Amino acid sequence: MNNKSNHYFHYALIIAALHLTSCATTPERGITTLPETKENVPQIPIEPSRPIIKPTLPETNIPAITPSTPLSINTNVKNFVHQMVSKHHFNEHDLTQLLQSAVIKDDILKRIASPSEGLPWHKYRKIFLTEARIEGGVKFWHENAAALASVSEQTGVAPEIIVAIIGVETGYGKNMGNHRVLDALATLAFAYPPRSQFFTGELENFLLLCRDENMNPREPLGSYAGAMGYPQFMPSSFRALAKDFEHDGHRDIWKNPRDAIASVANYFEKNGWQRGEGVAVRANAVGNQYKSVLNKDLKPNATVAQLSRVNVNTTENMSANTNVKLVVLEQLDGDELWLGLHNFYVITRYNHSPLYAMAAYQLSQEIKQRR
Repeated sequence: MNNKSNHYFHYALIIAALHLTSCATTPERGITTLPETKENVPQIPIEPSRPIIKPTLPETNIPAITPSTPLSINTNVKNFVHQMVSKHHFNEHDLTQLLQSAVIKDDILKRIASPSEGLPWHKYRKIFLTEARIEGGVKFWHENAAALASVSEQTGVAPEIIVAIIGVETGYGKNMGNHRVLDALATLAFAYPPRSQFFTGELENFLLLCRDENMNPREPLGSYAGAMGYPQFMPSSFRALAKDFEHDGHRDIWKNPRDAIASVANYFEKNGWQRGEGVAVRANAVGNQYKSVLNKDLKPNATVAQLSRVNVNTTENMSANTNVKLVVLEQLDGDELWLGLHNFYVITRYNHSPLYAMAAYQLSQEIKQRR
């Protein structure tokens, strides 16, 4: 749940650096110099596996770092290095050297404080439901039809949803982000106190995935929040849910759209996508009583019968006991009402925003109709 994320406007700044390799190849230069052990990697929770881009956590006592370059190796950074050494057997000197090459980015701090999810629906929708994105989705589906059909059959996740997610996140791979993931995560882990705990965990997962996938941690690019590849997976999502569709030993969500397709589908399947079920239906209301039942909980937390008591109805033939989420979208001429079903909630596991889920759903329907 980059943005997505999350997302959508990026700046180019790539710093050429020395190559770091894993202990399996050149131990004298790798981050990990101890022999690889079969440690029990802790289970990574699926939720929340993407950041809620709008800050929601209270301030911490971690002092903010003035945006500068390179990253200052202060107490918080040293504590992180110590944890990586003791918990995952990284080499202290090499990891410290790597982090010294990270850059604190002022533009990232500005972006994280002004998410697109803060826009009203009538503005937010225009970002994603464009002719170019719809036509791009049709083209992407055509080019990857076999992989989409195979993955959809295996997981039950509708192909149009998979396509729409990749379209919302990166415009089908055109805008994967120009920030070094190392810089983005170091900036948010060590210079953004409201989300420091979350992004420190993501930095930990990023270094582990680089070791697992034999990648140079200085090279991967992503969004300002550290989301990566076609689907803009955060590092924890990558480690837990990325898939190798090609069975070539690599989970390449940067260059292989089929791996990305399989990874998105796996994300939704593991979060409880219901095969063949809908996502959302239009609703209408008489009066303003519906406002009394609005809340920030994204789960389907009311039945159709309960909503009818506050004069919310739908023309769809739905059981009175169906659990739904009343979604209110701000239009220029008033509120637009929808009933989000279980699969709507599953989409919000990808990005914890009803606006995001509705944009992805509506884009998926436009693409499906055009195909």
